[in-house]
Amino acid sequence: MPKQGQSVESCIVTEFKKKVGDKVSVGDILFSYETDKASFDEESKVEGTVLACFFNDNDEIPCLTNVMVIGEPGESFAEFAPDAAGGSDAPVNTDSEGISTEATATLGTLRGGTGSEADGGVERSETASGDIPSEAISPRARKLAAEKGVDASHLAGSGPGGRVIERDVLAAAASPRSGLAKAMIAGGGLQAPASGTGLAGMVKGGDLTLRQAQGPCMAQGSDEFKVEKMSNMRKLIAKSMYNSLQNSAQLTHMLGADARKVQALRKKAKKALEEGRIDVNVTINDFVCYAVIRALQKFPKVNSHCLGDSMRFFNTVNLGCAVDTERGLMVPCVKHSEDLNITGLSKALKQVADDCRKGSVNPDLLSAEAASFTVSNLGGFGVEWFTPVINLPQSAILGVGTIVPRPKDLGGGVYAFVPFLGLSLTYDHRALDGGEATRFLKQVATEIETLDIEF
Repeated sequence: MPKQGQSVESCIVTEFKKKVGDKVSVGDILFSYETDKASFDEESKVEGTVLACFFNDNDEIPCLTNVMVIGEPGESFAEFAPDAAGGSDAPVNTDSEGISTEATATLGTLRGGTGSEADGGVERSETASGDIPSEAISPRARKLAAEKGVDASHLAGSGPGGRVIERDVLAAAASPRSGLAKAMIAGGGLQAPASGTGLAGMVKGGDLTLRQAQGPCMAQGSDEFKVEKMSNMRKLIAKSMYNSLQNSAQLTHMLGADARKVQALRKKAKKALEEGRIDVNVTINDFVCYAVIRALQKFPKVNSHCLGDSMRFFNTVNLGCAVDTERGLMVPCVKHSEDLNITGLSKALKQVADDCRKGSVNPDLLSAEAASFTVSNLGGFGVEWFTPVINLPQSAILGVGTIVPRPKDLGGGVYAFVPFLGLSLTYDHRALDGGEATRFLKQVATEIETLDIEF
């Protein structure tokens, strides 16, 4: 499994394109996989036949772990199994060409099977044939299971008459869990089985299930509705948003900026593009981001990360920009954006947005810690004001709304309708006081109203 960026520790295989026994050529797609938010295709670098595949679709796989083996029919492949399964010496039957005819069973043994199959050299067995009646679980065990995110209905009880008690839940909670599974459980609403489908029974993100509420409303389907599992990316976004609101003190201030200047600059930029004096279509959002960068340089406390009891202040503006894609919301960042002029910034923002939509963006640019501040623009959808959610550990995020005409005093008792741009600043009150946040927001508006750029 390739390591896509320094911050990526594991990836999820979305689909295996090649199966055991398939012949492959150089450049063939072996499998598709995704990181937190970016997706990739892994191409074969050699010719041969797929001898082994150690995982299934939707499995979470640590980076640099062997996923598949390609070679010549009849060659041994067991020595390439992941470390936790490398000790298996299960026999492999082969057909006349030397390719495994019991690939499913044999590889299931290598990557961890179910029931009484060997799981990475560790014997596993079913703990229960079905759900345990509620009276067979002690109240303390039930409460602890809810806290630990454990599905107590499938535990083997060690109490009187097989009743599930507190120590059974503690044992299940101590079972190995992947980093993604731990984070998803911490986000709330999910529970883990006693044993997962990963190596050595590791519980993975895909093994988690919703905590069932009492009553008929949680039925899995009916004529009125259907229940579908969230995509891996949707789960990650949900966890991130929930954690952001749970672990910070967020407050939003809203203010309108006179948009006459940026509208005039937009017209100049379009004319310059038509005349060939610039080679990029500079948008209203580009001008707003340019103004935000200038404001951040004057308010360094906003250009920061809140780390609980400490702050990280940036000497450079790493500007994040929310991008809407078919797979969900992505927030790539442009590093050292303060060094770019307006056309350079416009090109950089368009490049990272295009990379996100194609699924080829560098995962390191999507890391929450990569950006020092984020801009989210919903103006194109007609939204005037909104409350954006902070991309922790960043201290603030700016929401940009649509332009609408509002009355303004032009002086001398004269009023007129003027185009105003809606600005919504959500900030972490742990990091910033209301006064500092308000002054920064006002500075953003001032920068927008006084931009002076030549094309």
